[in-house]
Amino acid sequence: MKLFEYRGKELFSKYGIAVPNGKVVSMDKDFSNLNFPVVLKAQVPIGGRGKAGGIKTSKNLKEAEEKLSKIMGTDIRGYKVGKVLVEEMVNIKKELYISISLDRSKRMPLIMASASGGMDIESVPDDEILKEWISPLIGIQSFNIRSIVSKLGLEKEEGKKVSIVLSKIYKLFRDYDCELVEINPLIITKDGESMALDSKIIINDDAMFRHSDIIPELTELTSLEKEAKEKGIAFVQLGGNIGVIANGAGLTMATLDALTHFKGQGGVFLDLGGTDDPEKVKQAFELMKKAKPKVIFLNLFGGITKCDTVATGVKAVITKEGIDCPIITRIKGMNEDAAKEILKDAGLITATTLQDAAQRSSGLAGGK
Repeated sequence: MKLFEYRGKELFSKYGIAVPNGKVVSMDKDFSNLNFPVVLKAQVPIGGRGKAGGIKTSKNLKEAEEKLSKIMGTDIRGYKVGKVLVEEMVNIKKELYISISLDRSKRMPLIMASASGGMDIESVPDDEILKEWISPLIGIQSFNIRSIVSKLGLEKEEGKKVSIVLSKIYKLFRDYDCELVEINPLIITKDGESMALDSKIIINDDAMFRHSDIIPELTELTSLEKEAKEKGIAFVQLGGNIGVIANGAGLTMATLDALTHFKGQGGVFLDLGGTDDPEKVKQAFELMKKAKPKVIFLNLFGGITKCDTVATGVKAVITKEGIDCPIITRIKGMNEDAAKEILKDAGLITATTLQDAAQRSSGLAGGK
């Protein structure tokens, strides 16, 4: 379960991690007990709020009321804003990134940190990201923390403050069965204090029964996710700009991993499952078109599914309605040669391997 930012900050406060003074405000426009200037932040379970107009600053009460009215009810990548977190602005000296996540490949918690706070971690060069794996048997140790903090370029007292934060978020991570605890940015104020300006916390759904203090907030499906659900299509909107159509959960996840490897970001993924029904394929592309990705990556394996039947459905929707972005296809399995000819005839880009297709898709979308 993804916690809204303000819920995550409530947990930070519980564990002694400083956060800005703030409150959740809705259409009642209650800004009492807040000192201006303030920042207004839309509460939605997705990143990219600032670019979508979901984060605004205000110097006085009148300006804050006007901007609150503009944010409330705004659609941010499919999520309607129903709550806004208003916080007092703070004096920032340094911005850092820190997180603890679960590295499933090593079956260990992973600390990631960077001196380039405030940026999406995917945008930070690999050589600027510090990583430290934590043994789940002994937990976080002082040498783990020193290994990270010593490389962040901090002054001695700043390093002590960040060390304390790392220790506390690891405890939170374990206590609440988290999959991710992220602070971006963790700031050092001009007074030398550490403070979490943002929060991202994901708790394992299967562990929620152990945390009665966490009240689940039902986040509605996006309008496109609702439409897909009504049509019986597995469709999830993410934060990137590459639309992925694949068949089967395993292949879909492998496709997203391949895109990430080449610095691409999946924006929408759509699982066709085992169907080769041309009508379902047509509906899938109609949904994808509405999502407006920069590139569409079609990755199919035809076992029971007939590749040429899927290709026929793809060609039909493209011929009839057109697609305003490049489509990279990688198709393998039953009748794949016939399928490739159909896709080529429709003007699509065909690739032989998953790696080639992922690299091409990432490149066209602005990745490496």
